[in-house]
Amino acid sequence: MKNFYNFAVIVMLIVTLAAVGCSKKEANLKKASQKGILYVGNGSEPQDIDPQTVTGVPEQRIISALFEGLLSENPETLEPEPALAESWSVSPDSLTYTFKLRDNLKWSNRDPITANDFVYAYKRILSPALGSQNAYMLYCMKNAEKYNKRIIADFSEVGVKALDDNTLQIKLARPTPYFLSLVTHMAWFPIDKNAIEKFGTMDQRGTKWTLPGNLVCDGPFVLKNWEVNKVITVVKNPLYWDARNVKLNQIEFFPISDNQAEERTFRAGQLHITYTVPSSKIDYYQKNKSDLIHISPYMGTYYMVFNVNKYPFDSALVRKALSLAIDRKSLAEDVVKGGKQPANSFTPPNTGDYTAKTNLPYDVKFARECLANAGYPDGKGFPTIELMYNTSERNRQIAEAIQAMWQSNLNIKVELVNKEWKMYLDSFRTRDFSIAAASWIGDYNDPLTFLGMWTSDSTNNRARWSNSQYDKLIEDASVLSDQATRYDYFNEAEKLLMDQMPVMPLYYYTSMALISPDVKGWHPNILDHHPYKYMSLSDSANIR
Repeated sequence: MKNFYNFAVIVMLIVTLAAVGCSKKEANLKKASQKGILYVGNGSEPQDIDPQTVTGVPEQRIISALFEGLLSENPETLEPEPALAESWSVSPDSLTYTFKLRDNLKWSNRDPITANDFVYAYKRILSPALGSQNAYMLYCMKNAEKYNKRIIADFSEVGVKALDDNTLQIKLARPTPYFLSLVTHMAWFPIDKNAIEKFGTMDQRGTKWTLPGNLVCDGPFVLKNWEVNKVITVVKNPLYWDARNVKLNQIEFFPISDNQAEERTFRAGQLHITYTVPSSKIDYYQKNKSDLIHISPYMGTYYMVFNVNKYPFDSALVRKALSLAIDRKSLAEDVVKGGKQPANSFTPPNTGDYTAKTNLPYDVKFARECLANAGYPDGKGFPTIELMYNTSERNRQIAEAIQAMWQSNLNIKVELVNKEWKMYLDSFRTRDFSIAAASWIGDYNDPLTFLGMWTSDSTNNRARWSNSQYDKLIEDASVLSDQATRYDYFNEAEKLLMDQMPVMPLYYYTSMALISPDVKGWHPNILDHHPYKYMSLSDSANIR
């Protein structure tokens, strides 16, 4: 009896301590909520927070808190809304846009924001020496592409001009129906000239201008602290034009690349939001904690990109064989889960009402025939190949599944290469890869945001694939005003892309997030953009 009593006391003590531990963790989140401090799991450590040189989603989430452009997005519909520009007008031929800036706009260092800051920013991002992967986002502007490609050297010929301190005029090369949505992208944000040139030249990358104490920004928040691989902290910007409507006082972005660890951190009451959910936990949350998990359509594609200039991927037959040997349905439903759909094209369905007519079948017999016709019957003589992915539990699971499929179906060996985010991006820059896992999220709701990246001269064409017929189809589609004909051209281009297979689409994204009930003002949308200025916090959450 005494032993039983002692045992009962011990059990009660353990339960009590566990409850105290959980309550302390929840108290931490509640305390942060009461102070208006949002804790965000942000995946990878950002490469940089220069809005003109980065392209990744982890970077975009932070930059969207720090910078703003002429227009912003409605948090629910993504429709363009006035931001730094309070109004705009469009010429009858839809080629000239005139933006009127708000009075008394200020940079975070109290300098005035003028139309000239936009002109300087556009000159910088289009400067060939900067090598911005997002320069193409401005190609709709008159002569922007020619300047970026060194065809012309005089920037005054580019279609942007400050008519006065508060008036910016942009002339387009051709009518662009989605132009107002384009200018909400970070590629169109203004940049403070003095902040840039204090630490280097206009077209110099990786300078100290983006560090705490140096960064000059114009968004709802300013950079307070950046502890590499620990946390990035931003605080409310009192000089922001709409500061009175910003409800959060602070945001802390935590770079947790392991989605299992990120989920545990969320469950422990240390995060308000995490934008990943481990595949193994999706069913649990959907069945038991459906109020915490948010799954919605997302305009993005997960794919593999081949280095087509590297043996043996210089053969379209090899690339096609590898694609045919992948069971995309099983990959989407059994490995990644969360409502992902197997891909039959690079462009997700219903992107701007466009759906490609291509098909990517799972056909092992045909895959083996293609490999044999390429000179590797039953995989004989085929070299061991490397598949690179950036650190993430889900990326590892996908890579392992593909490794197993290629081994089983084609009798070829695959070595997996895991790299941290910055090293992964450097490998693309130096062309040091064979096959790599990658993803692309649309920048605007039009198929050009997906198909335009595979033209021969696109800075986002990591395959370095080049096809003059494809280039012509994309160029012709870009200048057409008739949407039906334009989409016919895109379909022809997509068929060519999928036939040559420099990129191998695997599945279409859904956005998945775990969100504390404390968070208010977060709305699902197809771009997974969630402006922080509209968010607020209550202090009622219990996420156990």
